[in-house]
Amino acid sequence: MAISQQLFASLGYHKTKISDIVREAGIAQGTFYWHFKSKEAIALEIIEEGRNGLLEVVAHGHRKSPGTVQDVLNSSERLFVELFDFSQSNRYMMEMIFKGIDGEESLKQAIIETRLKVEEAFENNIKRAMELDMLPERDPGLQAALLMSLFEGILSRWLFGPVSDGSNIRTRTTVELSKEMVRFEFFGLLGT
Repeated sequence: MAISQQLFASLGYHKTKISDIVREAGIAQGTFYWHFKSKEAIALEIIEEGRNGLLEVVAHGHRKSPGTVQDVLNSSERLFVELFDFSQSNRYMMEMIFKGIDGEESLKQAIIETRLKVEEAFENNIKRAMELDMLPERDPGLQAALLMSLFEGILSRWLFGPVSDGSNIRTRTTVELSKEMVRFEFFGLLGT
């Protein structure tokens, strides 16, 4: 699976052949087919594994009890540190999910579904914080879409580039990125 992720992300889905995967893995082609019925099947499993991992991390941000504004900020920072750490540890999988792959329609649909499920998980966390009076009542769907866009944008530039001249985003740690993202999430451009 790890080799397939790397090849799909670097060569592209269509350019990656099963023979490339088995050669890199040092296994026979029959062994591949023992576990997966096709190249599409392994790609779908990679995307599903990524979806499950991301949703598990986002679920850590679901509030169980009320807290202060500082608690919300700290919790959000921890959540994004976990998301960035997960993404860094699963770079090729995340590249497939967030940059997309040139694959079959089923793969494109699975990627879209994954991104929407993560956004929905953000929305559930926001709704829960509203229920606990930790956030003001607003449009949680729109807030989740904005948060997802912010996460996708920062993640993509940090892991995959490109970045503008003079940007140091690629050298930032997961903690530094998370702190800046949460500051922007809660306080916007004014930082107040």
